[in-house]
Amino acid sequence: MALAIACYSLFAFKQVAETPEKIIANRLILQSDSFVRSVKTLRTAILSGKANKQKLQSLFLQSRLAYKKMEWATEYFTPTLAREINGPPVQEVELGPRIIDPQGLQVIEGLLFPVYNTSNKKELLAQIKLLQTSCTDLQTYFKRVELYNWQIFDAAKLQMYRVITMGITGFDNALTLHSMQESATSLISLKPVIALYNNGQANEVSVRLDAVISYLQAHQTFNTFNRAIFITQYINPLMRDFTRWQKALKLPVIKYNRMLNQDAEILFDKDTFKPEAYGPGFAPATAKQVALGKKLFFDPGLSGTGMRSCGSCHQPEKAFTDGLAKNTVMNGTTLLSRNTPTLINAALQPAQFYDMRAGSLEDQVVDVVQNKLEMHGLLTESVVKLWKDPTYRKQFTEAFPIKERTGVDTLEVTQSIAAYIRSLTLLNSRFDDYMQGDEKALNTSELNGFNLFMGKAKCGTCHYMPLFNGTLPPKYLFMDAEVIGVPATAKGKLIDPDKGRYNLVPIASMLHGFKTPSVRNIARTAPYMHNGVFSTLEEVVDFYDKGGGAGRGIKIKNQTLSSDPLKLTVKEQGDLIAFMRSLDSR
Repeated sequence: MALAIACYSLFAFKQVAETPEKIIANRLILQSDSFVRSVKTLRTAILSGKANKQKLQSLFLQSRLAYKKMEWATEYFTPTLAREINGPPVQEVELGPRIIDPQGLQVIEGLLFPVYNTSNKKELLAQIKLLQTSCTDLQTYFKRVELYNWQIFDAAKLQMYRVITMGITGFDNALTLHSMQESATSLISLKPVIALYNNGQANEVSVRLDAVISYLQAHQTFNTFNRAIFITQYINPLMRDFTRWQKALKLPVIKYNRMLNQDAEILFDKDTFKPEAYGPGFAPATAKQVALGKKLFFDPGLSGTGMRSCGSCHQPEKAFTDGLAKNTVMNGTTLLSRNTPTLINAALQPAQFYDMRAGSLEDQVVDVVQNKLEMHGLLTESVVKLWKDPTYRKQFTEAFPIKERTGVDTLEVTQSIAAYIRSLTLLNSRFDDYMQGDEKALNTSELNGFNLFMGKAKCGTCHYMPLFNGTLPPKYLFMDAEVIGVPATAKGKLIDPDKGRYNLVPIASMLHGFKTPSVRNIARTAPYMHNGVFSTLEEVVDFYDKGGGAGRGIKIKNQTLSSDPLKLTVKEQGDLIAFMRSLDSR
């Protein structure tokens, strides 16, 4: 009897242990152990003082590859630890504000490359100690976590998105630029995961994945890697097959709200992004709410003087900008402090205004309407007037049907205008056509420009494809603020006095920091930058080519943009601009 019980227990344990979730969890534990050992080996080599620069750099690169093998799971299940291990090499600020000092692999890269200075040994060891702590926490997590099949598939899919939006751009290896090798390693780690869910469609996905990995391995030179070919001919077909296979398996899936549609096949499908994601509710606005919002948007009655509407500065024929460096204050000639940004695709970002002070379009509407310098209105007074208007009364009643309505609520005004702005989400440029399979949508110059944007020119490390704004893929929860050193005048050597995000978060790293806006429709939204200092795209590209403000000789200590010149040729600059012009919405 005892023998029978023991045999049954062993059998039951074997059954549990051999589920795909358990096998994957055990593999992650082994991979985290390997990562810990690689970091320890690097530390030992530094402490010995005997390893030369090449040896230390080689050991570091091995540690990065060890991390990449489990990046898909680490980023998904433990985002906080992922940031500690491979976060940006600049200080970050969260709400509160909570200051997050840079640490991890990217900081260590800066201490070892392009050369290792032994005077940095103390700092390097301190960083490695922090990394080892995070590694240990990661080991502990994977030993305790319970994985679910739907999460595994969700994480794997996000990793594929991560590769094309960040992995192939040099986002997290700006100095070594081993992007293709690291991307290949991260995808190789998905092969045994796919094998555990084997069926006919799994074989097709595996073949597609092998082709993607082979292309990355065969084309590892950063500046010449053809990202357009890689995306359209390799990873997009993989993503389509993967998503269809995932649906065919009929795994129980928990839907959670995020801007990225979980059912989308590729990043360039028309329904991939949900404009309502950053709003107060998760349901799309109705057509009647959008129509009401449009009417309010162009109604000057919301302003204090009855002379200015939202549409006065955000003009449809100018891609919802005004064509000015800066507009004027209400009833005056004094200039406002900042340039008027486009509202096309404004919904696809979790923060509004250049200083990111509004967390939603609704908040933005309140700020603008009641700002004394912009519209000088008062919503509590506006709703009284709106209710007295028979046309508006009818529209509000139909757009927001409630029992025994006796007036208009200010929230209904802001939600309506925000709904109209969300309707201006237009991801339908020629670039999108190309990525959806129309090979003739872009010409050779534009394709060269895209490859430059995502590669040598480093634009894609801040303006993330395919939204080309600063909303961080692939989860799209946070947005970057960057310090690029915008000058006060086009050719001047003094930084613009606007302190930007520092006015809200008075921390040194935020001084002159501004939101990363979208490059979509950039050809129609001149002049450029928060102060409208540049009139042409040629000036903008030249500014970045020289290394931003610091590269042009402006004194700024906290610039997040590299001050190293890009060394773009005249032709490359022209191709880059040609590509950006292909991003115009229709």
